[in-house]
Amino acid sequence: MNLLKRYVVPAACAMTLLALAACSSHNDERRTPVPLTEFKPVLNVQQVWKASVGKAGRYLFSPVAVGDAVYAAGENGSVGKFDAQTGKEIWKVKLKDDLSAGVGSDGNLTAVGGLKGQVYVLDNNGKLLWQATAPGEIISPPLVGNGLVIVRTIDGQIVAFNAQTAEQKWLYRNRAVPLNLRVSAGMTFAGDQAVLAGFPGGGFAAINLQTGDAFWETPVSYPKGVTEVERINDVSGPPTLVGATTCAVTFQGQLGCFDANSGRAVWEKPFSSVSGIAQDDTTVVGADDWSVVHAYSVANGAQTWSSDKLKNRDLSVPVLLGHAVVMGDYQGYVHFLSLDDGSFVSRVKTDGSPIVAAPVLAGNTLVVQTKDGDLFGLRPQQ
Repeated sequence: MNLLKRYVVPAACAMTLLALAACSSHNDERRTPVPLTEFKPVLNVQQVWKASVGKAGRYLFSPVAVGDAVYAAGENGSVGKFDAQTGKEIWKVKLKDDLSAGVGSDGNLTAVGGLKGQVYVLDNNGKLLWQATAPGEIISPPLVGNGLVIVRTIDGQIVAFNAQTAEQKWLYRNRAVPLNLRVSAGMTFAGDQAVLAGFPGGGFAAINLQTGDAFWETPVSYPKGVTEVERINDVSGPPTLVGATTCAVTFQGQLGCFDANSGRAVWEKPFSSVSGIAQDDTTVVGADDWSVVHAYSVANGAQTWSSDKLKNRDLSVPVLLGHAVVMGDYQGYVHFLSLDDGSFVSRVKTDGSPIVAAPVLAGNTLVVQTKDGDLFGLRPQQ
């Protein structure tokens, strides 16, 4: 197979379980968020527009960018398409049911999901094209493309539907685990042949888009400990893919990069994250459970820098933007860190509510969605 042809993440306390580390921040002095320090910005980032799509409630809603358009959804059933240059609403609809996951789009079809397994697919004008049901609650964004709408359930089942007819094409089941996190474990297309996905229990697989069989399966890490809580070891966030290298991270486990064609591990490091990672040609970046940000070489896993300047601020999934790492925090700040050394280069305040989803780049505009359902268009100035 050649994959070279060629995206919970949680609110820190939205886990199936009790108070895990990230949820005990208000009772544990070690978890006190560090205050923000002043610095002289070297990157000028301006807010150029603001729009609204609906609050996220206790779920994670990630925007998705296709060309110069941004698609977003909210818990109350709202789904919208916006012009990324101006923030102008192109269309917005309200579905009959509440949503728990969204949104996936290829620019023609847009898909969202619900707690009862509902899958809604809208056409390019926002009209409901079809509706189907997956075998479990959906809290991760669907994938749309390659003639398919692919959704995953909280227990790790992945279902592919024909994008036009809603016919179920295949169902992939990974091994069940006794306890797992309620995190948004995304999926990533590997060209037109496979979808990459991580699972509860630390598994990682490349799944054939035509048949639903695995090209390969490999562990990112193995469960450790005695109790079921100690043995939680779920892949968090979507796997990354750049060239022939794919990387993934687990909670209470490891961060690793793998050969995308074979699943062979290139390197692995002890790590724990509930948010996920970002990757480019040379660097993979992620925040650990304490929101300490770490950067590693994609080639060999050597750590290039770490920063505790945002410790315990419940950082979002990161995104890499040129020479900057961009992450939101629990107070609605968007932080821009230098990819070279982790120093601050810019900071923008949004609406004060948490940012847990990765910002997305649409054209020259960075779009951020907050828990209060606001969309912010941010533009670095040259």
